[in-house]
Amino acid sequence: MRLRWCLGFALLCLASLLVGARQIAWPQLWAFSGGSGDAWLTLTASRLPRLAALVLTGAGLAVCGVILQQIVRNKFVEPGTSGGLDAAKLGILIAMTLVPSAGAPGRMALALLFCFASSLLYVAIIARIRFKNTVLVPVIGLMYGSVLSAVAEFYAYRNNILQSMQGWLLGDFSRIVQGHYEMLYIILPVVALAYLYAQRFTVLGMGEEMATSLGMGYAAAATLGLVLVAVTVSATVIAVGAIPFVGLVVPQLVALYKGDHLARTLPLVALGGASLLLVCDITGRLLIYPFEVPIGLTAGALGGVVFLVLILRGRR
Repeated sequence: MRLRWCLGFALLCLASLLVGARQIAWPQLWAFSGGSGDAWLTLTASRLPRLAALVLTGAGLAVCGVILQQIVRNKFVEPGTSGGLDAAKLGILIAMTLVPSAGAPGRMALALLFCFASSLLYVAIIARIRFKNTVLVPVIGLMYGSVLSAVAEFYAYRNNILQSMQGWLLGDFSRIVQGHYEMLYIILPVVALAYLYAQRFTVLGMGEEMATSLGMGYAAAATLGLVLVAVTVSATVIAVGAIPFVGLVVPQLVALYKGDHLARTLPLVALGGASLLLVCDITGRLLIYPFEVPIGLTAGALGGVVFLVLILRGRR
């Protein structure tokens, strides 16, 4: 099974390199071993960076979804349905207006802070609800995210950057080129730490009492998980914009077939997240070729449909 997953992923990577508005004359690549020529420049400056950004973003968001689901103990929670993406947007907008000279590091720091704080507040809100079911928890998250999104849009409107915000923060990989995506490599240590602490995150899903009885520090493990989520979300929103539902769809599908033991399933979750984003990106590039649909729209459409199906399936 894993061999087939890896083979499918390799084929998607190859398709991502092949598809584009500018056709690459592949025989030219062998003729320019010194790294010159239009074909070589297109491959190294655009196609390969875009592929790397897609893989890193998909894997990171899928792993973030698993971590949040274990902390909240609900399968329908991810950064897009818990306010994390909207909080990161607000943090970036505030950084753009208050400290415009800070650049990408300053924006990421403020986005991380806002995302982490909003996640803490969301977990606290869920913990205070006495009667919660499968549907109520993500619905509260969507309402919470809508409030944060409204605050972000009002702030952008007051500072005359609303149009810039709508274009810049929409998930889109078309502007990914060499030198403008490297911050996404911070996702690699995040995924590694998530795998290293996979056993602890699995115990988190059993509840605070069970985790404490097993001798694990529940608050420390949950805080670490939220920090990993905040780092990944802030980096992806700055680099490529907001991409919803990846962290919801992939963990659900993997859990259906492989269970919830993260030490075994986390590599498949990361691989599935990268594969899903590759499918959405290739679809967006082919729908109105030679133009492309932003991946935020294709991922949102596909993820929204799957989200509704899973919600209806969970209520039966």
